[in-house]
Amino acid sequence: MVRRVQAKELFTASEVARFCQVDLKTIHNWADRGEVRHFRTPGRHLRFRRVDVLDFLRKYGYPVPEVLRQGKPNVHVVDEDPAQLDAVKKALAQRFEVTGFGDPVDALIAIGSEAPEVVVLDVGGTKIDGLSCITRLKAAEATRHVRVVVYSAREDKKPKALEAGASAFVQRPDLAKLTETIDALMGGEAG
Repeated sequence: MVRRVQAKELFTASEVARFCQVDLKTIHNWADRGEVRHFRTPGRHLRFRRVDVLDFLRKYGYPVPEVLRQGKPNVHVVDEDPAQLDAVKKALAQRFEVTGFGDPVDALIAIGSEAPEVVVLDVGGTKIDGLSCITRLKAAEATRHVRVVVYSAREDKKPKALEAGASAFVQRPDLAKLTETIDALMGGEAG
């Protein structure tokens, strides 16, 4: 069995303090003020998801440490068009661990149970309302941290997709831009 290198997904307050070169009390203050998304363990210890740490570091101009760039981020691609789905999977496979779904309902079930780091979604599908899916993914605590990248030819949907909670909108068919956008969201230098 081949094991993929798994990126570390959760960080302690001490680790985040090291990333920011501040003391532990500062991290606790930032968390208490809601400056950085976090949760608490049953023992009341602070924990920070990788994607939330990345957002915080970028927002305040901190460099992204190597530990946040390790592993292949898990990306789910949802597209009803089999040819497009194959093209996207092939383009992303070098940088990311990719799972593709032609049926959006199957994708939603998998997203809920596997919680990928990024979902690539075409809001122009006919089987399900992509904008409503984004809104629901962002509303649910279990999937709120998942980054949604809309990859669509429907440029007219861009404002509503971003308003619904999408992290980015990439105009189809620019696969290089899609790869660059996901890489930047996950801590890479692109973007």
